[in-house]
Amino acid sequence: MSNTLKCISPIDGSVFAERPTLSLDEAKTSAARGRAAQAAWAARPLQERVDLVMAGVAAVGAMNDEIVPELAHMMGRPVRFGGEFGGFNERASYMAGIAEQALAPIEVGEDATFKRYIKRVPLGLVLVVAPWNYPYMTAINTVAPALIAGNTVMLKHATQTLLVGERMARAFHEAGVPEDVFQNVFLSHDTTSDLIAAKAFDFVNFTGSVGGGKAMERAAAGTFTGIGLELGGKDPGYVMEDADVDAAVDTLIDGAMFNSGQCCCGIERIYVHESLYDSFLEKALTVVRGYKLGNPLEAETTIGPMANARFAAEVRAQISEAVEAGATAHIDTFPEDDGGTYLTPQILTDVTHDMRVMRDESFGPVVGIMKVKDDEEAIALMNDSDFGLTASLWTNDLARAERVGDRIETGTVFMNRADYLDPGLCWTGCKQTGRGGGLSIIGYHNLTRPKSYHLKKVTK
Repeated sequence: MSNTLKCISPIDGSVFAERPTLSLDEAKTSAARGRAAQAAWAARPLQERVDLVMAGVAAVGAMNDEIVPELAHMMGRPVRFGGEFGGFNERASYMAGIAEQALAPIEVGEDATFKRYIKRVPLGLVLVVAPWNYPYMTAINTVAPALIAGNTVMLKHATQTLLVGERMARAFHEAGVPEDVFQNVFLSHDTTSDLIAAKAFDFVNFTGSVGGGKAMERAAAGTFTGIGLELGGKDPGYVMEDADVDAAVDTLIDGAMFNSGQCCCGIERIYVHESLYDSFLEKALTVVRGYKLGNPLEAETTIGPMANARFAAEVRAQISEAVEAGATAHIDTFPEDDGGTYLTPQILTDVTHDMRVMRDESFGPVVGIMKVKDDEEAIALMNDSDFGLTASLWTNDLARAERVGDRIETGTVFMNRADYLDPGLCWTGCKQTGRGGGLSIIGYHNLTRPKSYHLKKVTK
């Protein structure tokens, strides 16, 4: 008997959608179909695969009017922000545009005796396990380049955004991508682990928690299945004494609070040079106090509920523990705060790295702000973390940003920007944030394997 996955809406706690999971045998059959379809898909001309993928992307865009309120129901993002199609299309379009270059053979040399080159060949069947917080953009990061490179794909989406994979698969199939080439599947955690352990896939890309990443590695142990992991984050911002304070506040606070703080590369801790600290804090408080917490389906709402009551409970616990340990909470409880998914955004000062709110991933609308005296102190604090996804540096001095950035243990260094994924750069992390990398040319390299040709010519 199959289990049922249920998406509980954070708006009112109702069941918004439910789907039965595949049994292990059914899931193995789906994987077998994906494997069987891969060779023919890879044999199609590259431009044909590109065109079909981009037609699928466009078909998702045509659904946007339905998708935006659906996302609000499933994970709470306000409709005023218009969904994810801009980033979804940007990432897919960039990867389509570089495909020929990224996948081109590496010519080693040819003379009268030998021809030598290295080809990039698809891995085979790729499992994409996508998260709920940016469900379309995170999925397309791997789905588009995997398909373009000649792999077949199975997409397992998060229960919180249960309908996203279904929509993507429908759009891509309507655009002409064969059904066995791109499959959306509903799987339990146990079935997913059993499939990985049975070598059903040639590569697994997982975005989610550290615990989830460990489960993926345990399942794959001994199979030699490649795994790409983007796990937790505790991304810092550092405001130097020469920074544009207004710009820093606008970007860093938005990076901390947008999507109710549920961003992979959201800002979770901010270090401000002592000369700008008071000004930065005052402006940050003004911004947050101006937010409108409420039903994400209402146009005036600027910050919606967290996606799940247990996520909100963790943020409340971190805030409460910090205040008990001496932190100052500056934002009075909003009247819409219901003690459940609707959570008051919070700014904390007098925080230390002994507090969980400055060490554990919060993934919610809270940020701690600390005063620092110089680069050395800021670098030490930024590196005092188990995670390393992005770091945001605020200064007018490019060379200084590069020097500081070289010393930060992170996957991406931003200068005067935050909470953005540039598809031309490798999206990667270090420490408990994970391993591997998506997008950019490197993203294609991680979804293919090198195959060398050493061809000796017959001469008389």
